[in-house]
Amino acid sequence: MDSDLFSRRRAERFAQLLDEANGGRRHHVRSRADDELAALVAVSQRLAADRPAVEVDANFRTGLRAMLVAAAERQGVDTPAKADTATAGIGVRGSLLPAVTGRRARARGAILVGVAAGAIALSGISAASENALPGDALYGMKRSTERAQLALASSDLSRGQLFLDFARTRFDEATTVHGDRIGFSAVLDDMDADTRQGVRLLATVATQRSDPAGLNAIDAFLGSQQRAVSGLLDRADHVERERTHRSLALLDDVNSRAAGIRAAIACGLPAPSASDALGPAPGTCPADR
Repeated sequence: MDSDLFSRRRAERFAQLLDEANGGRRHHVRSRADDELAALVAVSQRLAADRPAVEVDANFRTGLRAMLVAAAERQGVDTPAKADTATAGIGVRGSLLPAVTGRRARARGAILVGVAAGAIALSGISAASENALPGDALYGMKRSTERAQLALASSDLSRGQLFLDFARTRFDEATTVHGDRIGFSAVLDDMDADTRQGVRLLATVATQRSDPAGLNAIDAFLGSQQRAVSGLLDRADHVERERTHRSLALLDDVNSRAAGIRAAIACGLPAPSASDALGPAPGTCPADR
């Protein structure tokens, strides 16, 4: 069976069912996929009826529009069909081509509308998940939204700053975990991982460009994060205190690394070739040897 033809027929049938559900004329045909497609139509109806009561971020709107425009260009939606001069005058087949092309365009348009509705609905769920904590039903959506933000970031500098923002978020989550040693440790593991990723990206940008902007972001992060994490030492559980000391040790390492890179940039050392989990490992300036 031609899988492309089969998929196209399913898309066209889905478009027909959407039309009928929205008050359009009924098509007196059935297909074997109707039961499965009916479930998708029901989802579409619920998305239309239960619009999320949130304000969609302007950056999200811009990104969504760009995605849909790109998809429309790939699929040929709203582009005029090219005339086939060899078959344009051939009887019935020639007369059917415009109708088939129109149905195909409507089917592709229906799919794009479904993608848009789903994305907007998910943006509402994403907003609702902002305050989700580990173990909450929406926590997975919260982390998925963070990964999407990273994917949409325009530069390594932006991605590095996002990772440090997520490390701050993991700290906030850690303060809510009480009496769960495993959960507390897991959140701090994620916090430390985000810290390393952010510092590595920002330090790499700083050394490659000989520009301290990335280091400034690291210093601003350390200024608040070290004080905040130190507050976790007040916990009564000695295991949690020991785990907190490991995160504080990482922040001390980050402080030393940022200071070393800043000094290397100031004295004109070339970008180092050696690197580790925190990014480039700078050499020592001649005056300091």
